[in-house]
Amino acid sequence: MAAVSTANAAHYVWGRQCDGWHLLDGDDLSVIEERMPPGSSEVRHRHAHARQFFYVLDGTATLELDGVAHRLDAGQGLHVPPGAAHQMRNDSADELRFLVVSSPRSHGDREVVDG
Repeated sequence: MAAVSTANAAHYVWGRQCDGWHLLDGDDLSVIEERMPPGSSEVRHRHAHARQFFYVLDGTATLELDGVAHRLDAGQGLHVPPGAAHQMRNDSADELRFLVVSSPRSHGDREVVDG
């Protein structure tokens, strides 16, 4: 078993300019580091089974959870329970880096939510 980082983890691009790295990609537990440039956002969605924890590494995030916007600075996180509509946004002028921890993994367990 070797140490993992964004230098050797599986990388993917999402949205228009956002990056993700699978630091741990198990069926029962997923850990992803993501990077969002200023002004970017993900689509509002929910997961039927996955419980998630978003933890900001650098920058300031806006994590909307069931219609309430939460500002998260570096060193802060927020739990998103299964079934809760959520959307991560970078409303700031600086790059945002954060971890998303999901149990079980959230890929394939996503439903887009309007409004």
